[in-house]
Amino acid sequence: MFELITLPFGKDELLPHMSSSTLDFHHGKHLQAYVTFVNDFVAKESSLQGKTLEEIVVLANSKSEWQGLFNNAGQIYNHNEFFKAIKKNENALPTGALLEKINSDFGSFEKFKEDFINAGKTQFGSGWVWLVLNNGKLEIKKYANAGNPLTDNLKGLLVCDVWEHAYYLDFQNRRPDFLTTFITNLVNWDYVAEKLK
Repeated sequence: MFELITLPFGKDELLPHMSSSTLDFHHGKHLQAYVTFVNDFVAKESSLQGKTLEEIVVLANSKSEWQGLFNNAGQIYNHNEFFKAIKKNENALPTGALLEKINSDFGSFEKFKEDFINAGKTQFGSGWVWLVLNNGKLEIKKYANAGNPLTDNLKGLLVCDVWEHAYYLDFQNRRPDFLTTFITNLVNWDYVAEKLK
């Protein structure tokens, strides 16, 4: 059985950048529904029992009849990575090897930030913007709906949720403001650096 991830921060800890109301709906309702769906599906499909979440995402993506499973399992994976990479970290910058890699592959941290925000801004409809490692090089990729780097055999390092439920209570339709706030004040760069290792 898969369990709802425990948030690595208190629900009021991210104020004023993310409210407890957003977290109540985003984590407590949306993500919980995905977890419930996957558990119910796996309970009825013996071939999936004992598989990791990542294995289920990849397997479900290969079977058109399992599209519903992919959508929900992909959402769990994406959300888990989103919440694990968040903490109140105002005006923080990555350091060490991570910063060197960003500077090397994007030209500067400011250019990375601009590209990341622009990718999230231009993702039409619901989806995700990821920083990934592709053959040793950092890249930014956009994914619609429940898509994620697992299906491209890429290593995901950092993700921002651009589904409306991630930001609408706090930012209404101002997705660019949410993305700027996320990358400027909410990224746990230590977590991202560990993933790069």
